[in-house]
Amino acid sequence: MSRPAHATVALAIDNLSHEGRGVARDAGKTVFVHGALPGERVTARITRRRGRYDEAETVAVDVASAARVTPRCPHFGVCGGCSLQHATRELQLAHKQSVLLELLQHHAGLRPARVLAPIADAAWGYRRKARLGVKWVAKKGGIVLGFRERAKPYVADCRQCDVLDARVGALLPALRELITGLSAPTRIPQIEVAVGDQEVGLVLRHLTPLTDADRVRLHGFGVTHDIRWFSQIGGYDSVVALDGRTQLLEYRIDDLRIAFAPTDFTQVNAAVNQRMVEQALELLALTPTDTVLDLYCGIGNFTLPIARRAARVRGFEGASSAVERARHNAHLNSIANIEFATLDLDDTRAVATLEVPPDAKLLLDPPRAGAEVVLATLDLRDCPCLVYVSCNPVTLARDSAILRARHGFELSAAGILDMFPHTAHVESMACFTRA
Repeated sequence: MSRPAHATVALAIDNLSHEGRGVARDAGKTVFVHGALPGERVTARITRRRGRYDEAETVAVDVASAARVTPRCPHFGVCGGCSLQHATRELQLAHKQSVLLELLQHHAGLRPARVLAPIADAAWGYRRKARLGVKWVAKKGGIVLGFRERAKPYVADCRQCDVLDARVGALLPALRELITGLSAPTRIPQIEVAVGDQEVGLVLRHLTPLTDADRVRLHGFGVTHDIRWFSQIGGYDSVVALDGRTQLLEYRIDDLRIAFAPTDFTQVNAAVNQRMVEQALELLALTPTDTVLDLYCGIGNFTLPIARRAARVRGFEGASSAVERARHNAHLNSIANIEFATLDLDDTRAVATLEVPPDAKLLLDPPRAGAEVVLATLDLRDCPCLVYVSCNPVTLARDSAILRARHGFELSAAGILDMFPHTAHVESMACFTRA
């Protein structure tokens, strides 16, 4: 029989769910326990009852796991930005790898011939892209700034963030003070963080125009803290640099310059991104005569490094603004053997117009929804190698089944990319080759 909501219960934790919660059984019913680790015995409070399972919060750890550590962040448990700071890095990586392998087996009946070692780097100060909520809360004394609270719509009252790039994570109190002093602090809902190798960009989303005094105050803050401010009063097409300079920031990958606007999609973790690209190049086993298609190419993060090793590369992306940026980056690096084109890769008729040259290799880096339309539409019988970079292991597993059943590929290698340490988010890379 299910216990009533808010009941306190003693639980033995068997394993971790895909979302990073402890999994236990109570009176025959599954309970997902936030803040608990495998092998622990905890006292937990039931927070929600559902038909097939209950949800609970750890109240006390009665028998702790050897993999338990003290969370570094004082906001852990309230802020929704991290979910696994209470676990060692070793447990986090092993858990993510097991999630990937379990989903591949469950949804596709596949196990990679080679399990790739996790790609991981620094656990702190890694996050270069983020959206921070801003809210005026009178009961808390003014501006609240941070990520959303865990499982709630409220903005967490964060005074520091150790996963953000250190150039931003330490500035939260100063940002709070800055926004409080602007002319309409209640009309500012968000700050978007975009960090390049040399410069930090902050996009201020404001619902009413900035005053001259606001601009002076923002400029002074930028000079003091080495920040570039961007203004956004509407959609992304309204973003402008307040310093009047170029809209673009830069990072380097494979010794190439990649320019990006602060609202462009870029990988959040620079060190993992570098190693991720290196691994993709290795798995593609490129030769100077190869033709490569890069689908979901974005601003050229993979395309440009591939072009330095192949004869010809074609990049396709649904967002025309990203294609324009990719072309700019090819020109910036004097790379001439790339063609970029805008193509809706979620539209069957559009994808059907895409020709895959004989013996062309493919790289796919789709969004969370995966590449189902692409793989169900293209004829890949002559493709010898396909590398799939995934931000959702569920859709990767689904698409892996299509690659095997429809196209006759074997899963030759797969492993995780720890793009988001201290979260349960699993990014991965898989390589498919002919038997």
